[in-house]
Amino acid sequence: SRQRSWGVPIMVYACNTCGEAFVDENYFKNIVEKVKEVGCDIWFDDEENLLPDGATCGCGSKEFSKVKDILDVWFDSGVSHDAVLRKWEELSWPADLYLEGSDQHRGWFQSSLLASTSVNGTAPFKGVLTHGYVVDGQGKKMSKSQGNVIAPDEIIKQYGAEIIRLWVISENYREDLRISKNIIASMSDAYRKIRNTFRFILGNISDFNPATESVAFEEMDGLDRYILARLTEVINIAKKSYESYDFHVIYHSVLQYCIVDLSNFYLDILKDRLYTLPKKSKGRLSSQTALYLIADSLAKILAPVCPFTMEEVWSYLPSKEKNASIHFEELPELSYSLNDEERNKWETKVNLKKDVSKALEEARREKVIGHSLDAKVELHGDENLLAQLKAFGEDGLQSVFITSQVVICDTIDDAWKSVALEGVNVEGLLVKVSPGEGEKCERCWMKATSVGENSEHPTVCKRCSDALAA
Repeated sequence: SRQRSWGVPIMVYACNTCGEAFVDENYFKNIVEKVKEVGCDIWFDDEENLLPDGATCGCGSKEFSKVKDILDVWFDSGVSHDAVLRKWEELSWPADLYLEGSDQHRGWFQSSLLASTSVNGTAPFKGVLTHGYVVDGQGKKMSKSQGNVIAPDEIIKQYGAEIIRLWVISENYREDLRISKNIIASMSDAYRKIRNTFRFILGNISDFNPATESVAFEEMDGLDRYILARLTEVINIAKKSYESYDFHVIYHSVLQYCIVDLSNFYLDILKDRLYTLPKKSKGRLSSQTALYLIADSLAKILAPVCPFTMEEVWSYLPSKEKNASIHFEELPELSYSLNDEERNKWETKVNLKKDVSKALEEARREKVIGHSLDAKVELHGDENLLAQLKAFGEDGLQSVFITSQVVICDTIDDAWKSVALEGVNVEGLLVKVSPGEGEKCERCWMKATSVGENSEHPTVCKRCSDALAA
């Protein structure tokens, strides 16, 4: 034991003559009842004599003194499972998980294991999870003298508590966890990107009723099918990672999905369909169905990490027999997939878009176009690539590239080739960007030769004219 004036006392009397402890079953039962009634501080009351009348040591002495030692704190914490888990009906023994720093392998984890094995014959936990220490951005131990201490209070005041939670799961806790002002600032940026993704989605499904207007996966637009198949992959990764406590995998997969799959690809393409198609057209309802499923699923995945933000998202999500709080929900159960042919088609389109986007950016820098919607994109490649491009269709590629026109060129001359950009993501691809043909439609912002053909709507293209008529 440790010689201290506080702690859980060893409640025995020692014989003043021989030093042996007074051992008696009725005495110990009386001690237990007294502690239940008053608490263990009763032992430190010098006026209190807890010995039974006529108490006698084996050596014949009747003179005893209270032992001032306390239980070793490791033993104290090592029996906490028995004191806590067995006392409360809503808890269960053994514990699902013991969670502490790596120094507890020889501390709390070991003392709990030893005590429980001695008394119960088994461990007091089903699993043990250990983590490293929090260090500064350079991996150095935090110290006030070095001025590298970052208090949680400071972060909460500036960024909010959700940022700390996001930082916790972004780090691989099996190693030391680095934290600095720059790291927290990057977490704030990541949080903002995730939050803005939800804001965009919620804004575009505010007029959507998932109970009556949802489109079946088999009948959805191909782009919506692709993004939901990717969502299923993210869900499966998240569920597996929660089960194995690989929280940083959840963070990186969700963030990549929000930035790469959604913001940089899907949502960018989707704006045209959301903003220009007739309100209740199948194409628009298909996109709203996908957006609803994305928001619902991502909110459930992130609810344990950003509980307040996801509760807010939940409050704005269109109703479909949902619980009052997201924290009464379970993790999403989606199982959408594409066959190999469809998946390969969309992966090729993703790579085509990367190369075309690079060409469009270069054309913007050189003042050839002002915006991608002003552009006409011409594509050329070898025989196999041309066949693939034609199978996609010029209109289909135009919506993916977010341009006014797409032309697939069977043959090109040297002048065409001299101004074309060579593809990096799609081998053999050549991309040429020039201003789109026709006038700019004031509704969809694309250039089209059909602008002005409809006298009722002289400033819009045929596609928008048809949408307005519908």
